[in-house]
Amino acid sequence: MDYDDIGMIKLEKHPTKDIHDQHVNGSLTVIWRDWDSIMKNPPKMVYVTSVNPGEIKGPHIHTQRNSYFVCIHGKVLFVAISKDGKYKEIESSEENPAIIYVPKNLPSAHMNLSDETSRILTIADLAWRPNDNEMKNTSFENYDWSKWRKN
Repeated sequence: MDYDDIGMIKLEKHPTKDIHDQHVNGSLTVIWRDWDSIMKNPPKMVYVTSVNPGEIKGPHIHTQRNSYFVCIHGKVLFVAISKDGKYKEIESSEENPAIIYVPKNLPSAHMNLSDETSRILTIADLAWRPNDNEMKNTSFENYDWSKWRKN
């Protein structure tokens, strides 16, 4: 993985089975294992954020931390500007889980594409403190968010 640019890794999703008759009773999605070597730096913070239907969080830039995002409930579109200045659009959902890597100093936002609140698990290599000021708001002035809105 290029740790200087936006990246995406499809995640393993495995069915789980009932211990009595072996029917599928759910699933298990692997987000991170220490031996996978997905993350350049070890995690220092893990949190879950929610996004209401049709809402957008961001765009903003983290100036000191690298972040890994995966939608664990619902469906989310991640939009980021890659190091070549182009928009990248990556979906992650509970049905098609993918972890999205956003390195520090690259702007990103995410939009809930589902009809219910979506939840995103975030893993960061720097722990957040309320007075850090390491996040800067920005705008995607020429990005067309309306193409994702439901009519």
